[in-house]
This record gives sequence, C-alpha cells and structure tokens, in this order.
Amino acid sequence: MGHPGRGWMLLVWIVAVSFLLADGRRLRQPRCPSGCTCTKDNALCENVRSVPHAFPSDVVSLSFVKSGFNEIAGGSFIHTPNLQLLLFTANSLDLIDEEITNAASNQLSCTFSLIFLIRSLAYNNLETLPKDVFKGMDALTKIDLRGNNLICDCKLKWFVEWIHHTNATLDEIYCSGPSIHQGKKINDLQPHSFDCITTKFASYQLLKFESISVESFNFGNEQFVVFAQPFTGTCTFLEWDHVEMTFRTYDIIESISTVVCKPIVIDNQLFIIVAQLFGGSHIYKRDTSSNKFIKIQDIDILRIRKPNDIEAFEIDGETFFIIADSSKAGSTTVYKWNGIGFYSHQSLHLWYRDTDVEYLEIANKPHLILSSSSQRPVVYQWNRIQKKFDRRTDIPDMEDVFSVKHFRVKGDLFICLTRFIGDSRVMRWDGAMFKEVQTFPSRGSMVFQPVFVSKWQYAILGSDYSLTQVYQWDTNRGQFVPSQELSIQAPRGFSVVSVDNRVFLFASSFKGKTQIYEHIMIDLSD
Repeated sequence: MGHPGRGWMLLVWIVAVSFLLADGRRLRQPRCPSGCTCTKDNALCENVRSVPHAFPSDVVSLSFVKSGFNEIAGGSFIHTPNLQLLLFTANSLDLIDEEITNAASNQLSCTFSLIFLIRSLAYNNLETLPKDVFKGMDALTKIDLRGNNLICDCKLKWFVEWIHHTNATLDEIYCSGPSIHQGKKINDLQPHSFDCITTKFASYQLLKFESISVESFNFGNEQFVVFAQPFTGTCTFLEWDHVEMTFRTYDIIESISTVVCKPIVIDNQLFIIVAQLFGGSHIYKRDTSSNKFIKIQDIDILRIRKPNDIEAFEIDGETFFIIADSSKAGSTTVYKWNGIGFYSHQSLHLWYRDTDVEYLEIANKPHLILSSSSQRPVVYQWNRIQKKFDRRTDIPDMEDVFSVKHFRVKGDLFICLTRFIGDSRVMRWDGAMFKEVQTFPSRGSMVFQPVFVSKWQYAILGSDYSLTQVYQWDTNRGQFVPSQELSIQAPRGFSVVSVDNRVFLFASSFKGKTQIYEHIMIDLSD
C-alpha cells in the first residue's frame, strides 16, 4: 500500500502554491494610487502633486482635478492600456510634453484606442499645445480649453488650422498674446493670420581668395558672378555647376591691381570694364567663337587715374557707364556706347575725389548721386534736351559719406548712406529732398548695401572692426530691424544670384576668404 500521509502533504503543498500564485497575481495588479478614487473602470485623482506611475490596467476613464503638478511628462500613461478618456480640469498645467502626442498616436495604432485624449483642459495655465495633440482622434466631439492663457503665435498655428477641419466643437476661447492677437477669439482666427516664415543667410561655400568687389549678371541664359581681386590682379568669373551644386571657376581676366570688374550686356554681347589702380583701365569683350575675353579698348588714363566705382545704366535705349575717380587729378566721367565702342560723353567735375556713384530714378527721371571724401553727396539730374547730367542739389548734413545705394519699398525711394566714421543712415525721398529715417552705428564701415530677395528687403552693414550686421525691413515700423550677424573680414560688397530655385548671397572680403551664403526660409510653425 502507499503512504496516505504523503498524498495528504502533496495536496496541501499544491493548494498552498496555488494561493501564493494567486496572491502574486493580485500583488502584480497595481492598486488605486494614493489621492485617487478608483471604481471598476474609472479613476478620479484630486489634489495630487504628481502623475501617479501606475493605475489598475482596466481603467478606461482617468480624471485629474485641482492637481499640484504643472507638467505632463512623456510616458506618463504608458501603463494604462485601456484608457479612452483623459481629463484635466482646474489644474495648474502649463506644459504638455510632445511625447504625449507621439504616445497617443502609437497607442491608437498598437495597444489601445485613446479616443478622447485631453478632451478637457479647462482652467489650467497652458500657453500652447503640442502640435497634432489631437491627431487621430476622429471620434472627438468637444474640446474644452477655457480658462487658459493661450499665446496665439506660430506654435499654435496648427491648432487654428485644425479647428477649421475638425468636427469637434470648441467653446469660445481668447488669445492672451501676442499683442497683434491679444483678446481675439481663437475660433475667429485664420491660418493666414500668422506670419510664421522667417529667413536667414546660411554659410554655403567658402572661396579661397580675397576680393574688393562682386557683380552678378546673366549671359546666354546662365547666371555668372565676377570678383575683382586686387592682390592677384584678376577678374575671376564663377558659374553654377548644376550637377555638383557648387560655384566653380568659369574664366579669368588677368590685369593689375584690379578694383572693379563691371559686366555690361548689349545686344547679346558681353563687355567687362576692368578698372585698375595702375596701368590704366580697359574694356574686354567676350568672343563666343573662341570662348575667351579679348581686350578691345583702353580707357583714357588722363581722365581716370584712380577708379573706385563703376555704374552702368540705360537712358532712352542708350547704354552708358560712369567711373567714379578718387584721385586729386582725375575726373569722374560718363561713357556712352556708340555701337562700336565706348567714348567719353561727359566729365562731371574735377578735384573732388569721388568714392562711389549710384544711378537711380527720382520721379521717373534719371539721376546720379556722387559720394566724395571732400564734399557732401551730390545729386545730378539728366537733362533730356542736352543729354547730359546737371547738378541739382546735395544731401545736407552728411559729410564723409563713402557710398550711397538705393532701394524701394512699395514705391517709396530710400537710400543707404555708408560712413566709415560716424553713423550710417537710411533716408527717404519726400518729393523734394531726402530726409532721415534711421541711423546705424557704423565705425569702420565701407559698405551699407540694400539687398532684395523674393519679398524680403534687407540692408547689410559691413565693418572692418566687427561682425557684419544684417537688417530686415519691417513694413509695420517703416524701418530696418536686426536680423542676423555674419562673420566676414573687411566686407566690400554683396550680390544676389538666383539659380535652380535657390538664392545665394555673395560677400566679397578684402582681408579674408570670400564667402557664399544661401538664403533659406524657416517655418516657425513646424
């Protein structure tokens, strides 16, 4: 016979183990957290100081009322696989981690259906909401965001777009800021109410040479850039490589102490005026048959002794260029194209040591503004009868102006005046004279140049002693506002090139490497 005692002991052992396993399962099942009241599938937490780490797994509805935490961290509800309704009412919330949104999306597709995530967020301290926090909640019928301090800026643009596409109803809520939207109903805002596109110039390519001027031009349906390099005595041409997506050398004109390489296209012919400090200045023509530049003309060395700037323009279908001469004995001179070459058309004055010339139209009439180290900027107007420029006026209280460049905003004419010592200025033409709009500290500046890209108007203020300042025109203020700083050694000029639906800014550097920046747009609502 067997041993009945042993059978009885085995039965007791099996029952004990069963109770222990059952008790273990009960221990592994999370209990209702302190501060919360739990029923079969609901949990209500009131006055808790943090989000509890665990709830019974069968909780479907979870509510927080008058809690002491101000942030919902990512992963807070990862252990509530059956959660469908999550409410936050009268808390002090001011931040919802974006991971909550991601977790919701994952849980919707994987472990459970969180249908009404954060349906009620009323009476908290929320200033914004994570983007797409309601994504995937097609069954959502109502959102309650009353009593918050929502800032209606670009971070909330997605929510305004969502409002116009959801079937969920939204109680009237108001913007707490910024000033442009403060007090407005969020329900009444439109996506176009937000200006969320900002821009910047991002470093793109570094060129291993110094340069004193830069010009861009179009020839043969291609974009080119030419730099004047005084130390190597060359005009260096660059073209865009559509495969490598970089700018590469196209050609070079050898010269001496080159200060300006000015391109002029006339009847599909490309001419380059090469201004030199020594050895005279010359005019080259692009020979398309031999694919090289050929010198076709010398410029009168008795008139042009120390060229500093060249400006090309057209008046009544005729092509001109003018060279600003900065020597004591030279003369700033206008040259005209006669179908064969360029000849001297008019000498404006002697002895004034001009540093810059700018062509512009004032009231639809051709004008020139000459900057000089010995007098205030002088304005000349074209005489259509005599076909010459007559002195009209000067710009008062603006001594020691190195250069003048113009730009237009909505039809209004402005000029940027560069000063090496003192303040550079922006002035506006009021119909009779130029009046000051804005001043800029500019010690050591040799260039203050307006640049237009797409719909953005910039002004770039270079300096030999500090970082280059980029300003962007603010239409509401009618002034430039700081936009960006660029590190360029002794900048002397800027030029914009558009190619392959991209925009590049070329910056010549007299003491360092010439630089290329790409103009990029950034959507702050992303």
